[in-house]
Amino acid sequence: MAKMKEDYKNQIKNYQPKPPYLLNCLKAFLVGGFICLCGQGIQNFYMNVFDFSQKDAGNPTAGTLILISALLTGFGIYDKLGQFAGAGSAVPITGFANSMTSAAIEHRSEGIVLGVATNMFKLAGSVIVFGVVAAYVVGIIRYFYGLSF
Repeated sequence: MAKMKEDYKNQIKNYQPKPPYLLNCLKAFLVGGFICLCGQGIQNFYMNVFDFSQKDAGNPTAGTLILISALLTGFGIYDKLGQFAGAGSAVPITGFANSMTSAAIEHRSEGIVLGVATNMFKLAGSVIVFGVVAAYVVGIIRYFYGLSF
């Protein structure tokens, strides 16, 4: 039986379409770069208009990118962008906001508490817990071994 599966896989290999790897990489690079360029533009806006330092402009920039990503997800635009760009739309902060908002929208018919709030944090909860545990472990290692990062 295993030999038949292997023979079948070898026979159909010639008829399967080859994915356009180079084009996919180019689209992901351009879209991901454009998202990062927008983030830099937002940060420069906060630094110039509100006279923030580069360090102080980081949090409002992240919040603005999260808001824009959530709004684009709600209007269905971010999903189309994701289909076009693939991994390029998964720039960490906007991709994370997109996944949280998508989960909330998908379960909105179940109500605000049991649908939106519960399902929105299914993905976020595990990421946040992992981040906190990793920070704790690194902090303990640094404390006991005096390592400077």
